[in-house]
Amino acid sequence: MAHYEFAMPVTPEQVRALRVNDTVTLQKTLFGIRDATQIHMFDRGRTTRFDLSGHAVIHTAPNVAKVARSDAYPAGYRAICVGTTTSDRMERFTRPLMERNGVRIIVGKGGLREASAAAFRELGGAYLAVIGGTAALETTWVEQIEDVDLDDLNPESLWKFRIRDFGPLLVAMDSHGGSLYSAVNEQARSRRAQVLASLGVKG
Repeated sequence: MAHYEFAMPVTPEQVRALRVNDTVTLQKTLFGIRDATQIHMFDRGRTTRFDLSGHAVIHTAPNVAKVARSDAYPAGYRAICVGTTTSDRMERFTRPLMERNGVRIIVGKGGLREASAAAFRELGGAYLAVIGGTAALETTWVEQIEDVDLDDLNPESLWKFRIRDFGPLLVAMDSHGGSLYSAVNEQARSRRAQVLASLGVKG
């Protein structure tokens, strides 16, 4: 296991160096994205003015307050709570995010499935896991909302966060086929069979 500190954006080589159970701390920039954002981008043909190439996105719809634009709040928003939402329902967007927009890292909760694992292998990507219930801590890692796009979808806009010491986050899926979620599923199935056998029950 190793720890990496990435000042975003990253190169494909940096991402391919990651292995499951490594940890990563992100610096500089993180983009917030969620269901509606991606439905509009990939199902309805909308585009973003943001360059996501080499960047990380986090599955979130933050709680924000509208404020006057200033040096401290250039986008006109103050972050109140930036928490991570469950990733699974956004499974189908992993490949287009990587192929069309150049995203390299997805930060989320609960994991992704085989289609995402295949995209990570083929295109060079990774999934970094956040523990549930840590929104208050995550918010302290967000220094500023620098910009926002597709803001008619608020709070599922496309957010550009300036971050500092965002992490450490756990590498839960890597570009080499490694997945903590697959491993846990296999272990659970194995233990289930053993328990049923010990009870004399045919699985």
